Amino acid sequence: MNYSERKYRQRVTLGQSGNSLIIIIAINLVVFVVFAFIKALYYFNHGNPDGLGLYNQNVLPWIALSHDLHGSLDRPWTILTHMFVQDSVWSVFANMLWLWAFGFVMQELTGNRKVAPIFIYSALAGAIAFLLINYFIPSVPTGVHSDYLFGASSGIMGVAVATTMIAPDFRIFPMLNGGIPLWILTCVFILVDLATIPVGDTGLYLAHIAGGIMGFLFIFLLRKGYDWSEWMNNFFDWVNNLFNPDKPKKGRTKKEELFYKSTSAPFKKTPHITQQRIDEILDKISQKGYSFLTEEEKELLKRASKEDL
Repeated sequence: MNYSERKYRQRVTLGQSGNSLIIIIAINLVVFVVFAFIKALYYFNHGNPDGLGLYNQNVLPWIALSHDLHGSLDRPWTILTHMFVQDSVWSVFANMLWLWAFGFVMQELTGNRKVAPIFIYSALAGAIAFLLINYFIPSVPTGVHSDYLFGASSGIMGVAVATTMIAPDFRIFPMLNGGIPLWILTCVFILVDLATIPVGDTGLYLAHIAGGIMGFLFIFLLRKGYDWSEWMNNFFDWVNNLFNPDKPKKGRTKKEELFYKSTSAPFKKTPHITQQRIDEILDKISQKGYSFLTEEEKELLKRASKEDL
């Protein structure tokens, strides 16, 4: 765990430090606004449907994952960027709502360091499934949008399955007759998600299913002692610390940097005053003199005089 990470708080809020869920949602919203603006420019300059066609031809291939493996290798960054690209107001609203619903529960149960890795792993699993099905079975039935893969659905599917595995009986809306079990919400999400995929778009079906399988594998292996999120969180911490002026200097341990650099003692020992102890000090003065007392004994005698012992 990074030294600068604050202790996890029970309630997850928008302003909480290190809230990975809000960071993912913010990235999706910012990317959507930027490319919605670019799409609007194409509409104004070329009209509809020419503007949409030119946008899909000139802009979308640079951020969405192509079904063609060779095309994806030409633009390898799209295997990461595709998971933050939404194509409509409805899709970004629905996806972010589902992501917040499941991500909020996961952060309530596990803290801030599992949501982002599960989301990314699941989206990558969906991308790999999408590429493999189109590469090995190019004749598989496809839909209108299956030339490219984009959207957060595979990542959200993984977060939903992982959260449900952790606490299937977690109750939401407790004011409604004791609440609704989380597994019911997950079933509703899976049905809605798969039902909104265009009929025959096999690549997208498999991508979303692969995302759910990855969420299952993540929690299954975590219970076996294999935490796939550790290296990713360490990488995030390293990137964050690049811009952190308070990070430990190279060659210094965390204790040396944060604790032992202090010029004062971490605590001061205050001995307990007893009559027997005072008598021993007085005997020492009578035998050897005041100058032979230790600093502790002098302090103790001074305190005793103030307390009239």
